[in-house]
Amino acid sequence: MTTQASELLSQMNDRSREVFRRVVEGYLESGEPVGSRTLTRSLSEKVSAATIRNVMQDLEFLGLLDSPHVSAGRIPTQMGLRMFVDGLLEVRDLDQDDRKMLDASTGSNSTDVGGLLDRIGSALSGVTHGASLVLTPKHEAPLKHIEFVSLASDRALVVIVFADGHVENRVFTPPPGQTPSSMREAANFVNALLEGRTLSELRKVIREEIQRRRQEIDSLATALIDAGIAVWDGEGNSSERLIVRGRANLLGEDVPEEDLDRIRSLFDDLERKRDIAEFLELTDEGEGVRIFIGSENKLFSLSGSSLVVSPYMNADRKIIGAVGVIGPTRLNYGRIVPIVDYTAQLVGKLITDRS
Repeated sequence: MTTQASELLSQMNDRSREVFRRVVEGYLESGEPVGSRTLTRSLSEKVSAATIRNVMQDLEFLGLLDSPHVSAGRIPTQMGLRMFVDGLLEVRDLDQDDRKMLDASTGSNSTDVGGLLDRIGSALSGVTHGASLVLTPKHEAPLKHIEFVSLASDRALVVIVFADGHVENRVFTPPPGQTPSSMREAANFVNALLEGRTLSELRKVIREEIQRRRQEIDSLATALIDAGIAVWDGEGNSSERLIVRGRANLLGEDVPEEDLDRIRSLFDDLERKRDIAEFLELTDEGEGVRIFIGSENKLFSLSGSSLVVSPYMNADRKIIGAVGVIGPTRLNYGRIVPIVDYTAQLVGKLITDRS
């Protein structure tokens, strides 16, 4: 629990804590403001609606609740949702029907990891009724050969051949003025450094080598290598690494028009694949599920949405990808968290078994 959440909870007595919890749970379930009369029927102690209204006003003063209309009930603020998630959320056990649906998506014995993750993403979207994100793992086998090919003045291809026979062709934007000779020079420079390294290892070595030899290398070749490195690291090739399923779940008929605009903005961001490298970085601070609410979510802060995300790991306990669910801030967090957690463990095991 965050320090702020802990301090606020310590300021609240049992009645305030229960009123706050009931308001948040009611809002997460219905999406509607929760009024004092509704709470009088559900609180463990019998108190008047006037007493409850006073408690709600105090919670509003603390910044935990908000009243969208003068005469309406209350809804949690982003800070209120954060405190609820950190301090009061009761995470359920994974529902057996949800588990069966996720397990069923892995039934094929195919070695096509992309197809497998696509099916799991669709199942995750179906189970949660949200949009699912799956960041697929990079291919980290040792390299055998790399070649740059000019396609047009503003497009080039990098052909990456791995020692295990896997080949990847990635299109990227080269620096202005690149020539066939600068491409050959860049390829020769890179291939001289391969020595069985993985892409991640090569990227680090190239950065260090460029610093040492910058004066010796033609400036265009250097820029070409820099552009290629971005592609190799997944930044310029993120469209092939991010699987998004269930967009329609966030665009239902009952969604208010202003929310539709925010959701469309979210998916415009996804389709442009901006900042997708950050998606994995969100999970790099350790294992387990993380929840990003509203503007806490660096990727989708304009969408008014929440992201529940968890990394998955290979046999060496190294983070190689992530799975997540996007939905409105009133997600059923207690149900979604164990689903995302289980899916991440499932993906990690499947990829480990296939490798």
